[in-house]
Amino acid sequence: MELTILGFNSAIPTIRTNPTSQLLRCGNENFLIDCGEGTQVQLRKAKVKFTSINNIFISHLHGDHVFGLIGLISSFHLLGRTEPLHIYGPRGIKKLIETQLLLTESINYFEINFIELTSQESELIYEDNKMSIWTIPLNHRIYTNGFLFKEKVKPRKLNMDVINLYPEIQTCDYHNLKLGKDFISEKGEIIKNEFLTLPPKHSFSYAFCSDTKFIPHIISQIKGTDVLYHEATFLDDLKELASKTGHTTAYQAAQIAKGAKVKLLILGHFSNRYTDLSVFKEEAEKVYPNTIIPEELFTLDFNELPLS
Repeated sequence: MELTILGFNSAIPTIRTNPTSQLLRCGNENFLIDCGEGTQVQLRKAKVKFTSINNIFISHLHGDHVFGLIGLISSFHLLGRTEPLHIYGPRGIKKLIETQLLLTESINYFEINFIELTSQESELIYEDNKMSIWTIPLNHRIYTNGFLFKEKVKPRKLNMDVINLYPEIQTCDYHNLKLGKDFISEKGEIIKNEFLTLPPKHSFSYAFCSDTKFIPHIISQIKGTDVLYHEATFLDDLKELASKTGHTTAYQAAQIAKGAKVKLLILGHFSNRYTDLSVFKEEAEKVYPNTIIPEELFTLDFNELPLS
């Protein structure tokens, strides 16, 4: 996995920061998470090919998380896209986009598949042979989901030094060995897979928790996640305002990270009332030391994370 922060500010864009948007690369797939105003410009700066984006995940329908979507779709059209686009988001996102396309008399030459979400319980919304994606129901002023991206267990690695001791094991057997199956010889001898292979590479996971009140019950769902992005709109001296507006403080986000035992906490969605963002890191580190404040176009290679 590789995560690029395209924007991490709250509602109003500034000269230095853009509203929420992220790109998560998983193998050959690029997943766009939220699409605030200016996202496509940030994608250009990050040198991401628009044609590589086939799946977009929208947490909720507040403008700072979705106002960049119609512009991106328009650019897809102008660039001659023909591949289908899949958009996962709250019920109403189809009407929002189709109304804008209708009123601007835009014609798309590619199919848009809207997967509208309504459940208050976590649900599996995407799955392929390498990845599964689950919703994380949140508590904001309108219906909102976070998203949990989980790599599936990777193939085991062949221990060729041992395999070469058994001439009976052929190249055609390697696939089953990578899947964890034992080898059975012609005489019926069972050679345990653990003896013939090495453990697979670590399967990474990423939890994106956008706008939400402090809800500790999500800890059970994201337990052991490698990286957690969690909104931190306010500092803890304004926790009552945070709760009233459906947001979280840096201190509370750190409590979530500590409880879930994640390896890294990334904070974001800061209120524009704060000019020095280092205060968020200072507050969170009192509870959870492994906290970072991103910069725009900051890229995290998950392979560089400590595995313990």
